[in-house]
Amino acid sequence: MAWSGVPAIGSVDELMELLHARHGGPDTPDRDLGLRTAALLRRSHPYDKELQVAGLVQGLGGPAHAPGNGAAEAVRGLLGPRVARLLEGSAAGSGTDEEALHQAARAGRGTGLDAGVVEDWRPVLELVAAGAFRI
Repeated sequence: MAWSGVPAIGSVDELMELLHARHGGPDTPDRDLGLRTAALLRRSHPYDKELQVAGLVQGLGGPAHAPGNGAAEAVRGLLGPRVARLLEGSAAGSGTDEEALHQAARAGRGTGLDAGVVEDWRPVLELVAAGAFRI
């Protein structure tokens, strides 16, 4: 079990189920924030798939702005240490990348961006989980 009660996610299928549940849930202001954040990062950092994925999954363990919300530990084994560090906002990660993640999340809160659907991200999640985009 990961920190703060969020179970470790062992496969892309499990992660997709969680993302579908979050984005198909009640209509709250942050419901699609992960999708919008990931879409903005895809535009601003098209080659950094790990950064994009961090934006997509950032709110899985609770509010995206809460430090240690559990998402980092839940996805560490599946998506790798860099994605986990980005989610933690720790000093070990690149400050530039963390700032890009935070800026995209802030921008995603105020935009009417059509960010697509969760299923659009399955191939990217599979590549990152396979280690194909580790930098």
